[in-house]
Amino acid sequence: MAFLKVDKVSFTYQKSNIPVLNNISFSCEKFEFLSLIGPSGCGKSTLLRIIAGLIDASSGKMLLKGKNIDGPSKNISFVFQDFALLPWLSNLENVKLGLAYIDMDDSKREKIALDMLNKLELTGFEDAYPNLLSGGMKQRVGLARALVSNPELLLMDEPFSSLDELTANSLRATVLEVLKDKKKLPESVVMVSHNIEEAVEMSDKIVILSNKPTIVKHIVKVDLKRPRDKGSRDFRRTVDRIYSLFAD
Repeated sequence: MAFLKVDKVSFTYQKSNIPVLNNISFSCEKFEFLSLIGPSGCGKSTLLRIIAGLIDASSGKMLLKGKNIDGPSKNISFVFQDFALLPWLSNLENVKLGLAYIDMDDSKREKIALDMLNKLELTGFEDAYPNLLSGGMKQRVGLARALVSNPELLLMDEPFSSLDELTANSLRATVLEVLKDKKKLPESVVMVSHNIEEAVEMSDKIVILSNKPTIVKHIVKVDLKRPRDKGSRDFRRTVDRIYSLFAD
């Protein structure tokens, strides 16, 4: 049984009757990092929101560990491209929001949030507000909020796209380091990316989508040892192969 199964999912905007996703199927296994790539506007983010249970598919179904995803779940967390932090809350308070629907006393909630901020290298910024942070630090807070509840599935919508390349590289390394511990959740990750090199660096599997109405063009396993050497011949070959399939 696949950890996550997306089964014949289609989506059409009701007001305009424009088909976006057409019969999308793929699976993500336990401890797998899967990236979705495709042309701009093909519906990658829409598909991610359907998997999250934030919007309904027109047809098809999503299964997490064999159970239907039919709405938002405490077992699924979402990292947004635009950080989605509440500006009137401190970083600590923003992270504690990730535990808002879990029954525990506030002192325990605060300790768990502080531990996650420390893991994401934000010690000393607990009481700061989002408007005082760089883009990279804002996204670290967003990641901390998503991870603090120990979700089974982590969904990330172009989490590094608004960052400069040095900051993005640093944050990618942090994410991969956090995910190395297989004894802790999340068990699997699905990320939307527009950056093929990023997808190859981070992923075990890459799903390549077409233009609208969007179908799955190719599914590629990335069989490269970790940590990945972006200057190696095998890495460059894999990137070139994905580019070729993307343009096909």
